[in-house]
Amino acid sequence: MANRRKFLKTGLAAAALAGTPPLTAQTNSTQHASPVERKGRIRQSVSRWCYKQFTLDQLCEHSAQMGLKAIDLLDIADWEVPRRYGLVCAMGYAGGGTIPDALNRTENHAAIEEAFRKNIPLAAKAGVPNVITFSGNRRGMPDEEGARNTIAGLNRLKKIAEDNGVNICLELLNSKRNHKDYMADHTAWGARVMREVNSPRCKLLYDIYHMQIMEGDLIATVRENIDVLGHFHTGGVPGRNEIDSTQEIYYPALMKAIADLNFPGYVAHEFVPKGDPLASLRQAVDLCDV
Repeated sequence: MANRRKFLKTGLAAAALAGTPPLTAQTNSTQHASPVERKGRIRQSVSRWCYKQFTLDQLCEHSAQMGLKAIDLLDIADWEVPRRYGLVCAMGYAGGGTIPDALNRTENHAAIEEAFRKNIPLAAKAGVPNVITFSGNRRGMPDEEGARNTIAGLNRLKKIAEDNGVNICLELLNSKRNHKDYMADHTAWGARVMREVNSPRCKLLYDIYHMQIMEGDLIATVRENIDVLGHFHTGGVPGRNEIDSTQEIYYPALMKAIADLNFPGYVAHEFVPKGDPLASLRQAVDLCDV
């Protein structure tokens, strides 16, 4: 299965350009079309790595036409590109470690702090509201020790985020199917960390796909923890493909619950299309426009 880690290993720009399709009449058709007007209760984004067959400019163009507001998971060099299309980069890479190696080990804290001191001001300048970080893998470490270490790491980082008005979002991932041994694999662990850090600029990235696999009970969990949730990712279960009738999550109800909580952040589509990528993305945007 295609995944973010595999794509990143190839290098974002190189992979994108290698798979760039020629500009067809269908691709160009969005240039003169009026953007779709959305209800605006859910600010939708799309994860760049899932659409590597398009250049970033092409993805931005199509996204703007569909009524999306942002692009997710861009490297620093690409943060300004969405602005050309009236979009923003909603979640940026800024040196927050990697999925297996991040905040649950104190030996990683200095490097992450150095990167964030340099790059979070750049995010603020580019209008990037969120940067991503991770817990890291357990490798035999008890969850309690990892929580203490992650709290200590975020306490080193939170003033940088607060001073620049940028959120640091720690992603919740499943350790059952995709990211074996990842520590932040349950909402309760992440929520405990965020509440102890107690900063308006340190939040969780609640990946719906991953949390459905690990614990389900999505709507109640979101309602109980909305104070520490800063960003959402979508994806169909099973398989991380289209969020349609082939999978087990009923996204309209979940999106309505999020919208009813007046969530101010972004919901980013992070599924790998099996069918026509633009048709699948448009279908997902329509489905979540509650």
